[in-house]
Amino acid sequence: MEAGGQRRKWAYWWIALCFSLLLCFGQQVSAQIRYSIPEELKEGSVVGHIAKDLGLDVSTLVNRRFRIVSGSKDALFEVNQNNGVLYVHKKIDREELCDGNGACLINLKMVVEDPLEIHYVGVEVTDVNDNSPTFTEEEEHFEIAEHTPTGTRFQIQTARDADTTVNNVRSYKLSHNEYFDVETKDRHDEKIPLLVLKKALDRENAAEHRLILTAIDGGNPQRSGNLNIIVTVLDVNDNRPVFSQDPYSVMVKENAAVGTVLVKLNATDLDEGLNGVVEYAFGRNLKRKVQNLFILDSATGEIQIKGVLDFEETELYKLDVQASDKGQPPLAAESVVIIKVADINDNAPEIDLTSLSNIVSEDSKPGTVISLISISDKDSGINGKIILSVSDNVPFELKPSVQENIYSLVTKGKLDRELVSHYDITITVTDLGKPSLSSFKSLSVQVSDVNDNSPEFSQDPLELYLVENNAPGASVMSVSAFDKDLNENAMITYYIIRGGAAQKDMASFLNINSETGVVYALTRFDFEVIRKFQFQVVAKVIPDRRRRDSGERQRRGSCPLRWC
Repeated sequence: MEAGGQRRKWAYWWIALCFSLLLCFGQQVSAQIRYSIPEELKEGSVVGHIAKDLGLDVSTLVNRRFRIVSGSKDALFEVNQNNGVLYVHKKIDREELCDGNGACLINLKMVVEDPLEIHYVGVEVTDVNDNSPTFTEEEEHFEIAEHTPTGTRFQIQTARDADTTVNNVRSYKLSHNEYFDVETKDRHDEKIPLLVLKKALDRENAAEHRLILTAIDGGNPQRSGNLNIIVTVLDVNDNRPVFSQDPYSVMVKENAAVGTVLVKLNATDLDEGLNGVVEYAFGRNLKRKVQNLFILDSATGEIQIKGVLDFEETELYKLDVQASDKGQPPLAAESVVIIKVADINDNAPEIDLTSLSNIVSEDSKPGTVISLISISDKDSGINGKIILSVSDNVPFELKPSVQENIYSLVTKGKLDRELVSHYDITITVTDLGKPSLSSFKSLSVQVSDVNDNSPEFSQDPLELYLVENNAPGASVMSVSAFDKDLNENAMITYYIIRGGAAQKDMASFLNINSETGVVYALTRFDFEVIRKFQFQVVAKVIPDRRRRDSGERQRRGSCPLRWC
């Protein structure tokens, strides 16, 4: 009885959920709010009163299972079902979470049930000035000819700051001296320091200069980092190499093989001998990640692919390159190589399936929602266009929602548990790239029973012969009916119809066991008194009394019997 009550409770919940979802699914799924918090907040810090901001009744959150169903893999946030407050579950390091200076946005999918609502909440993690500028090396050496013209500029390695633009490196300061100054130029969203010669050098007066370059960020309070600069004064090499192009530009597919030559640099130097021999190298500020992807031949100037490219990770690279001669001191020139990565169809679409229930009643109306399906594809253009389908010969179909790339799996026809009680459904998503790529998702759906079948007798009518002078109380026969439904919907009760005057006489002759269908004689039969009579047995399914108010139908079947 207790198990039956639980099943009925589940049935009520499921019907209400499906009906509510059909009425308001389009409006509920598009609701969005956004919060902004600084990084490094302590665990338990409040992000926002999310239930209040979404217009939800706080007192219903526990019963409606208000929860986060997707977001950061490390569960950075939690929601309190008792008060509807979204709070920090794990201390957030913005630089670890979001590489780069762009906006750091964490998307959360929130779900409440009965009725179903899906909300998309964005939490932007803003930067605090918790990192100081740093240089990749502690010292940088320059060799500068003593006759170098004043105003000549030399690029210094750039300081790096893991914080965002506001708290990033904003300026450079050079220790006081009479020969050098520092300037900055903007390139690739960063400030490049340049060592500027402001007074002619004299090797005989000073062969070496030791300077300190300080990088200062824009935080409040400010943070800084230092670089030691050592300048060695040398003689004579008065021509710099000159690149044939500035910048270089090349396009390459992301599946290009390792070893593929992308471009060949060409720089010339008007000097003779070693002063005119050019060597090539990447700029000092090239990130380690980029160095792992490309290699530059110092003698030929060829840039080749060294690692695996991925358009979805990075679609544009800007490589600082340098051409230096072998003079004493060596002179150098800079250029930029722009590498554009072309997309290929190398990512299969992804399917995120949120099942509302794996049980559906056989009397569910067409359009009942079973699951929500979210589709995404990392590729771009035609490679990211998708086609969605559901396995054939299944009474379910996919319906698009008001939000792009979100679909509902719904019933499209009448279900009959007595014909099919279980469905294994496969959802396939295929992109339009060449060759196309596909992904699959499977789910099982059970069809639950309703009382939609009447009992049936194996024989109808049934004719029996009985010998007179039988023993009263003994079994004279038994009847048997069966019902295609399950459990309480198939629990049969037997009784004899005692309607008309003749039938009332049966009360003195016969009785029947309501559970087993065994018929008993209440008296001895006398052939000379009665030779033939007939009566009717009814088989009836009576659902649990606690279910009678739920609209469950009573089904019955009858069988006339004739005795001779």
